[in-house]
Amino acid sequence: MWMTPKRSKMEVDEALVFRPEWTQRYLVVEPPEGDGALCLVCRRLIVATRERDVRRHYEAEHEYYERYVADGERAALVERLRQGDLPVASLTPEERAARAGLGLCRLLALKGRGWGEGDFVYQCMEVLLREVLPEHVSVLQGIDLSPEITRQRILSIDENLRSQLFNRARDFKAYSLALDDQAFVAYENYLLVFIRGVGPELEVQEDLLTIINLTNHFSVGALMSAILEALQTAGLSLQRMVGLTTTHTLRMIGENSGLVSYMREKAVSPNCWNVIHYSGFLHLELLSSYDVDVNQIINTISEWIVLIKTRGVRRPEFQTLLTESESEHGERVNGRCLNNWLRRGKTLKLIFSLRKELEAFLVSVGATTVHFSDKQWLCDFGFLVDIMEHLRELSEELGVSKVFAAAAFDHICTFEVKLNLFQRHIEEKNLTDFPALREVVDELKQQNKEDQKIFDPDRYQMVICRLQKEFERHFKDLRFIKKDLELFSNPFNFKPEYAPISVRVELTKLQANTNLWNEYRVKDLGQFYAGLSAESYPIIKGVACKVASLFDSNQICEKAFSYLTRNQHTLSQPLTDEHLQALFRVATTEMEPGWDDLVRERNESNP
Repeated sequence: MWMTPKRSKMEVDEALVFRPEWTQRYLVVEPPEGDGALCLVCRRLIVATRERDVRRHYEAEHEYYERYVADGERAALVERLRQGDLPVASLTPEERAARAGLGLCRLLALKGRGWGEGDFVYQCMEVLLREVLPEHVSVLQGIDLSPEITRQRILSIDENLRSQLFNRARDFKAYSLALDDQAFVAYENYLLVFIRGVGPELEVQEDLLTIINLTNHFSVGALMSAILEALQTAGLSLQRMVGLTTTHTLRMIGENSGLVSYMREKAVSPNCWNVIHYSGFLHLELLSSYDVDVNQIINTISEWIVLIKTRGVRRPEFQTLLTESESEHGERVNGRCLNNWLRRGKTLKLIFSLRKELEAFLVSVGATTVHFSDKQWLCDFGFLVDIMEHLRELSEELGVSKVFAAAAFDHICTFEVKLNLFQRHIEEKNLTDFPALREVVDELKQQNKEDQKIFDPDRYQMVICRLQKEFERHFKDLRFIKKDLELFSNPFNFKPEYAPISVRVELTKLQANTNLWNEYRVKDLGQFYAGLSAESYPIIKGVACKVASLFDSNQICEKAFSYLTRNQHTLSQPLTDEHLQALFRVATTEMEPGWDDLVRERNESNP
């Protein structure tokens, strides 16, 4: 299914060991533990010991020290840094103030604080210094945290992070996109576009590519144009796109008019790889809960939570529930956000444990309690709690990043086996895997000793069957590349006769190499394939790049969703799309802004 990648002149593989010459070149030393490289300037540990990673850190953070060019100057600088004598005096007070202001603005963005809160932070620092270090109050004079300056600085940080991403994107051998149109619960609706790219040495980069306002790009054609424009700006062609991960909405996966169909049609050309698509991976609880919630239980419970927030906020039995609710989406009650939170297995489990207290509370406020006398509704509630708890466990397994799509697909296959087991157990009325349903059934048996038929197994078998079909439909493309995933995850045990013809010779040679076998046993998959010679094994390395570029977790989407739900009040204020994108990039990226570049740009714009 994969096309054989074109052979190209590749660089000599970089050694995965520390090199002594890096000390003067990049101002790093080998740490006592022996793993990675320790920066002498900022004392950070650079985990990956490849020259590429060390150089990136140096150029992004400490390019200022390039002015020490002579051998004698460089050696003296290294010695001073070893002794902890950091030559920060070279930064002027204005530059240090600018750098501090940028760092504070980034912190405000990370915590979802409003632009106007920068002045409050400034006042807090001023009070603190006047009382504790009055001789240093003057250092605050060059720090400006006014709302307008804070907005401009956040945009500058976003531009710097975007430039870093685009510089790395030029080297991507393959990439995939994740399209999330279900994250937003504020007044406007947006599409978050994330990218996962793989460089020449199999270094994986996940980041926000762009945010698209769905109000301004309502049609699928307009969405398609906006995504293509973002890819073009990043210097990426569709020829390198391997996978698409989306939600399960009609806008994304509509059979004839969905965005995925348009993207696949656009990507088809003689030089393209087939685009692998899987949906529902980003918000698993939303994919399944609509099919499992056969009695609209979520909507009912949502009304109860709103009632508790308005009339039962001081009740001690609900404090744990209210605390968790506020930690998830703040004090504001947003209907869609609340429903999404309730669909998570852990939350439903907590509410189920409070059902007696809930019934007493509803009686006290004069609300209806008809559901607690409805035998079918109670059984449906217990069943929903159990199924969503199993889905939560799967979602947690899929939330582990940097394990590659092969491991994620294994988790999905394992869950599908569990669903078959659940089918048999429900048919046999064996509720071992459904503790909440079993608890409800036991209570109902005590109350209705003459009623032999407490719950209907066929009803829940039908729900599980529906869930199985959903999983089969949404992850069918991963089954299509199952052999490629197995080859990637276990190349030494994969039988060559089952491999594609184009890869058999390389696979046989790989399996006969004892040194590579020893490396495979002691390294993780990423390290092993990074060290694999692209000249000796070009096809296997090409398959590895493509598999590694597929999204293996929903972690970055969950990070964006959590940021949004925690900071609804700030994000619901009037914000331009540009500012909203800046906030989400700062909140989701793992890259560090290039502070020296930002300070230099400020100096150039304000000579």
